[in-house]
Amino acid sequence: MSYSDSDSSSYGGDYKNFKQITRERLLYEMLRSAKTGKSKSTWKVLIMDRLTVKIMSYACKMADITQEGVSLVEDLYRRRQPLPSMEAIYFIQPTKENVVAFLSDMSGKSPLYKNSPISRELVTHIKKDSTVLPRIGALREMNLEYFAVDSQGFVTDDERALEELFGDEESSQKADACLNVMATRIATVFASLREFPLVRYRAAKSLDAMTITTFRDLVPTKLAAGVWNCLMKYKQTIQNFPMSETCELLILDRSVDQIAPIIHEWTYDAICHDLLNLEGNKYVHEQDKTMYQVPSKTDGPPEKKEVLLEEHDPIWVELRHAHIADASERLHEKMTGFVSKNKAAQIQNGSSYDLFLSYRDGSNLSTRDLQKLVQALPQYSEQIDKLSLHVEIAGKINRIIRETGLRELGQLEQDLVFGDAGFKDVIKFLTAKEDITRENKLRLLMIVASIYPEKFEGEKGLNLMKLAKLTADDMTAVNNMRLLGGALESKKSTIGAFSLKFDIHKKKRAARKDRSGREETWQLSRFYPMIEELVEKLGKNELSKDDYPCMNDPSPTFHGTTLSALTHEVPAAHSMRSRRTPTWARPRSSDDGYSSDSVLKHASSDFKKMGQRIFVFIVGGATRSELRVCHKLTAKLNREVVLGSSSLDDPPQFITKLKMLTAHELSLDDIQI
Repeated sequence: MSYSDSDSSSYGGDYKNFKQITRERLLYEMLRSAKTGKSKSTWKVLIMDRLTVKIMSYACKMADITQEGVSLVEDLYRRRQPLPSMEAIYFIQPTKENVVAFLSDMSGKSPLYKNSPISRELVTHIKKDSTVLPRIGALREMNLEYFAVDSQGFVTDDERALEELFGDEESSQKADACLNVMATRIATVFASLREFPLVRYRAAKSLDAMTITTFRDLVPTKLAAGVWNCLMKYKQTIQNFPMSETCELLILDRSVDQIAPIIHEWTYDAICHDLLNLEGNKYVHEQDKTMYQVPSKTDGPPEKKEVLLEEHDPIWVELRHAHIADASERLHEKMTGFVSKNKAAQIQNGSSYDLFLSYRDGSNLSTRDLQKLVQALPQYSEQIDKLSLHVEIAGKINRIIRETGLRELGQLEQDLVFGDAGFKDVIKFLTAKEDITRENKLRLLMIVASIYPEKFEGEKGLNLMKLAKLTADDMTAVNNMRLLGGALESKKSTIGAFSLKFDIHKKKRAARKDRSGREETWQLSRFYPMIEELVEKLGKNELSKDDYPCMNDPSPTFHGTTLSALTHEVPAAHSMRSRRTPTWARPRSSDDGYSSDSVLKHASSDFKKMGQRIFVFIVGGATRSELRVCHKLTAKLNREVVLGSSSLDDPPQFITKLKMLTAHELSLDDIQI
């Protein structure tokens, strides 16, 4: 029996990104390795528990698993049909309950499976049953306990972390348990990648000597210590684990940026998850709660199928971080490109060609018109399906933006954040725009509370609630902003990178400052999450060591070998857009109609000369804008930036979690911050 990980996670000479390595460990190190040795079975059964089935589903497709010899995937806790002629692979957590279930499968005269390839503490428990041991082919500790939700993002699946770590009623037992699980799962990321990080964390802030440091203040510190302890164990137990630093890890919590989870983000990925009725990454048609309706390829009724907005879709990969106006333009270009380059389709379908000509002459094409256009090209069915899907999605988003007046609200949000609008502008807006949805008014007031907390004290908070026509439950979310820190303290201090900066000559305050060198091409693209600034400073070795100390003293060569070892100099990117006044939507040059430009073509080559990785972990939930920034900074710094968090939250989920931070029901009399 072997209890160690495999010697390598690279599986070849080319640079592999974070998700690729995760996928290959599961497919090659676990599943493919079970084919070797004495194993003669062609097909095997894969048994997983509730956690590991999620780990597998985020990293691999069913086709990948089948290709590695798995013919059946089973749930450990469901009644299963005996298959004594087939070998089994158990991918399960090392818990007592799982081991008991495993022993039940393998014990007795008639085990469920033939041979089956658990933590060392539980191996002893297995050894006690003499009938089971001969039926186990191998035991291996995978050290892989995270969900790879993106090529550069993972979550530890701690959905209640915000409540357990930042709640009004602190429970040290629950909080410590939460941090222990989180630390263990973060550490398995480094075990999988064979990386040993320089661990940095946000230090606890004290306003003065009389202020008591709370548990919430120490969350990043405690988590950093927990991760460090796990890494020290890996150094002793995992073969070929690095002895010196190979990357950097920065541990933050949600207090670093209270605005990012609630402000409207205008990029395609974020706005899809914010405005549409998605189930995870599954697009759901409004008239059918489980299926997406696409035009039928025959004369029969429309086909229905589930659609996942994931990285296997090249159009999604190309557009996900683009502004919604930019994404809409690109989609129109691609759709019309199909028709303009296919003369046969133009001749066979004159009405479709007429539609194309009218669009080219400046008329607007509806989603239905565009779907008619591409039906003239049946030989491109796969491309047509993907394009018509994204045109429908973009059309629906733009319709929601128009109907809800979201553009004007979004402009006010960003003006508030950058100090170009003040509290009086919010009052005018709420008075004039009574048709704004309750959720959008709540999000606006949460932004106001992070900048003007004193405006919610006592009767002021109640008056704002009445003006916005919000419920007491809604105001609980506003009130609970105080539990994330930063906002209230900013009135008294400007310590820390996330503090508000006040100009004594201006009545309007700003929670962000315009970044030099940033070019705003599209309206409402001015906002940036705070981690963009922090990661850039970290990449340049300019991040304050007082505010963000190191858990371990770096090796003399880590920063001494310069930034050439950490990163590679790359020429400044050539802008494809001219400097001009930001616009909502403007013409741009077209590509070939379907290709995802260079996004997929050069994805692997872009990583070949990367410097050392940067990992950023945010306790309490990360946002899609922060994930986007990590992709952006990867290109800018020439270092793969990986975002981790306890969860990936869209604004509605974050607001729901924020409401749960207080144990008591808020009354109208105690609405205050």
